[in-house]
Amino acid sequence: MSLPPILQGLRIPVIASPMFIVSTPKLVIAQCTSGIVGSFPALNARPAELLDEWMHEITEALAAWDREHPERPAAPYAVNQIVHRSNDRFEHDMQVCAKWKVPIVITSLGARVELNEAVHSWGGVTLHDVIDDRFARKAIEKGADGVIAVAAGAGGHAGRWSPFALLQEIRQWFHGPLILSGAIANGGAVLAAQAAGADLGYIGSPFIATEEANAPEAYKQAIVDSGAADIVYSDLFTGVHGNYLRSSIVSAGLDPDNLEAGSLDTMKFGSGGSSKSKAWKDIWGSGQGIGVIDRVHTVASYVDLLAEQYAAAKARVCAN
Repeated sequence: MSLPPILQGLRIPVIASPMFIVSTPKLVIAQCTSGIVGSFPALNARPAELLDEWMHEITEALAAWDREHPERPAAPYAVNQIVHRSNDRFEHDMQVCAKWKVPIVITSLGARVELNEAVHSWGGVTLHDVIDDRFARKAIEKGADGVIAVAAGAGGHAGRWSPFALLQEIRQWFHGPLILSGAIANGGAVLAAQAAGADLGYIGSPFIATEEANAPEAYKQAIVDSGAADIVYSDLFTGVHGNYLRSSIVSAGLDPDNLEAGSLDTMKFGSGGSSKSKAWKDIWGSGQGIGVIDRVHTVASYVDLLAEQYAAAKARVCAN
């Protein structure tokens, strides 16, 4: 298994997942300068014109970091594009990505040949979110360079399959970049993902509890205070199954143990945003791995901890 050069040389093999509302340039820059791939959804930049400003800010900040720290240059950044038909910003946002030659484009909720061809034309790499083997095959058939396997326990729109089952099926036929998402929150879990067949781990929810995250303090504290048993899997809020913090569902006046079934008709992306804004503002997404998050970190201190845990896990395994 070989990774494209852009995914090699990271401090630890981690991509920070793009989180709606939470991921902004401040968080992305801190992630990249800490040595891991930082990312954000293009739709976080609102209005659409703000996306160009964000790209400029990130590009300039990472270039300045590289000039000042030639011994440890920043990792590349990624932009998440929602390919779902309701995203009426798709064409605009892709034009901005082309202008800035975004190094990595992460696609979700649909795969398009023309998107992959466009990103490849400027030398970028495409990674596609999938929840099962069937979608993984479709993504690669349409030209994606790699696959992000979103397993059970991941934050946001998560799959239902065990990470072992999902990785094993995809690795039977795919030998390119494979990233695992699902309850990865410490360095040992990153190493475990690699041992199971992934090239990199995909970490999201722990970064909500960082100083740089664009999240309310109550949301950050809820991540610190909660564990796996506090996560509810439901499709009520967007029409697609996802994982959410139980406490935020209760605060919204709903019974987390008796939620109605959702509908795909509620899923809307683009300039109009989600048709149920509560799904992103009052109902807080989170993966199951947050039980190990015991305080609000800076991004740098959290990545330092991941690196220490990763090295310790590798030493422990190699000693046996």
